[in-house]
Amino acid sequence: MDYRDCSQYYDAFLTRYGEAALPGQINALNAMRFCRTPQAGTIQTLCRGCGHTQQHPLSCGNRNCPHCQNHETSQWVERQKNKLLPVNYFMVTFTLPCQFRTMAYRNQRAVFALMFSCVAGTLKDFGLNPRHLGAHIGMTMVLHTHSRQLQFHPHIHVVVPGGGIDPAKRQWKKKKGRYLFNQKALARVFRARFLDGLNQKKLPIPNGVSPEWIVNCIRVGTGITALKYLSRYLYRGVISEKNIITNRDGNVTFRYIDSETKSIQHRTLKGEDFVRLILLHVLPRGFRRTRDYGFLHSNAKKMLSLVQLILYVRILIVKPSPKPAFKCPHCGAAMAIVGVCPAGAG
Repeated sequence: MDYRDCSQYYDAFLTRYGEAALPGQINALNAMRFCRTPQAGTIQTLCRGCGHTQQHPLSCGNRNCPHCQNHETSQWVERQKNKLLPVNYFMVTFTLPCQFRTMAYRNQRAVFALMFSCVAGTLKDFGLNPRHLGAHIGMTMVLHTHSRQLQFHPHIHVVVPGGGIDPAKRQWKKKKGRYLFNQKALARVFRARFLDGLNQKKLPIPNGVSPEWIVNCIRVGTGITALKYLSRYLYRGVISEKNIITNRDGNVTFRYIDSETKSIQHRTLKGEDFVRLILLHVLPRGFRRTRDYGFLHSNAKKMLSLVQLILYVRILIVKPSPKPAFKCPHCGAAMAIVGVCPAGAG
């Protein structure tokens, strides 16, 4: 199924969910349904070699569209590769308990920002504690809002190099052992800080919240596999079109991998319900899904250079990869963009 096929469920979605839908969700839906169609506008290209001209439909550029921003995903992975260190990496996942999902959905910008702040502060303080490491650590965080079945399920993945900079000696301290920090201790501190943050923001704390929260920490080798996994959903929506199996008789079926059995499962929904499920994960306008902290932050380039120097990292100057060019169907040469016709023009 192509995402543009959701147009057939547009009216049914608005009828059933239109009043509850957020403006950003409607904007994303309109962008995706017209992406790379004449309604989105066109680009005029010219081959300066043979003189051939051609028109191409414009991409919507929406960060929830699976057709768009593949280049941005590749650039993000390249930037993260340039920061990799020759150490063991860990991925830590902080999950918001299910009782908070309704409140979080209604207050997304505030709750997601609080999650980032509490996760960063918790890991930073554990790293600085001499009993755990006694060093400034670096972190790359990615917010995911979906479960494997695409339910609203906010959690943050953190990729952490196994070590840090000793603030007093300015030396690299290697994290020893197979574990980064104690998962239960991380969960207790994260819980306390998150609840305190909700109280300060005067946001409601649901009843029946479990005292036991879940933080998962695993070793992920060199880190590149984890980063590539996290990059899948940065700019291209929460489900790949290849996982949408059928669109028939008003129903959509998609597949997912069960987190416990690791087996492939299928889920079937009415078309308008599937559209709603996709739109649940549209983030507030301008909200960044990924953030770097510690010596991996963009403002800490000198610190990262020091770490790379200490660890004998060979620094390569990598030029950003250019966006793919249109190729002439006659001679194969790159075509130049000579004009743009916006949507609704002409």
